[in-house]
Amino acid sequence: MAVFTKLNQADIIDVQNIFGFSKIKNFKGIKKGIENTNYIINTKSKKYVLTIFESRVNNKDLPYFMMLMDALSKRGVKCPCPVKNKSGKYIFDLKRKKACLVSFLKGGDKKKLLEKDLLVVGKKIGLMHKKLKKIKLKRKNSFSPLKINSLINKINPRNSKLPKNLKNEMKENFRYIKKNWPRNLPSSIIHGDLFIDNIFFQKGRFGGFIDFYFSAHDFQAYELAICVNSLCFNKTKNKFKFNKKKASKLFKGYESIRKLKPEEKKSMKILCKGSALRYLATRAYDYVNTPKNILIKKKDPSEYMQKLRFHDSIEKFEEYLND
Repeated sequence: MAVFTKLNQADIIDVQNIFGFSKIKNFKGIKKGIENTNYIINTKSKKYVLTIFESRVNNKDLPYFMMLMDALSKRGVKCPCPVKNKSGKYIFDLKRKKACLVSFLKGGDKKKLLEKDLLVVGKKIGLMHKKLKKIKLKRKNSFSPLKINSLINKINPRNSKLPKNLKNEMKENFRYIKKNWPRNLPSSIIHGDLFIDNIFFQKGRFGGFIDFYFSAHDFQAYELAICVNSLCFNKTKNKFKFNKKKASKLFKGYESIRKLKPEEKKSMKILCKGSALRYLATRAYDYVNTPKNILIKKKDPSEYMQKLRFHDSIEKFEEYLND
């Protein structure tokens, strides 16, 4: 989440009228995240999150995301639920962009996940995958590692602090990943962006998942690969060290719901490399191209270069686990 599009009081009155609220008491931009513009909206009785979709989201996909969150919410998955406006629609126009309003999920993200938290998160992902398997919606993963080469080609490290050889290293990894990417692994809709700030806890207990705007049909094990990279490394200064205990808890929690197949475990290294390259590419692109006047905290691409290189040291699935 972030603030690319700035709203004023007149814009908020427009939202108030679109939804028929008696009054919106206040609103505040959310700086976290890097993709869309988000505001917390407080009415007299409820709190909501207003999302304005920016350039990386295809407007044609928006009905899919709304139907997905609605379906998950109805199936008992803790996640934001989209709100229909007075016209009975989820999507509306605001500042010449598409926008939506979703329910506010209580709780918040933790600054640091403990090993016991990873056990819970793994289990909740497994339960969510069981529900997602039954939802008959389809969307191809537009940010699959197999499709990231077009974005890599647009990255120009010149006149930036990025390493000059970064682009060549990414292209080399892309060729390797494309050549070795698995086929026919168990698949369903996945969340597709499970970072620590998209996982909520409330009073120490799991609170839910947010930000489903990268959800798509993909390998379920790829979801875990994203989590290995996003949740299972410890940061000391600018260095990232893999934490086997956290990864072990993540997999244990997940496998308490669904056992991974041998071919999924065999493919985990390449899935982790693919996930690392995907986030390295988007972060590097944003690092070079995001205007300075945007209310956003840029994320350092070097984190994912370190993680991408780490997976080269792995030969088999068991090496991700605690001894």
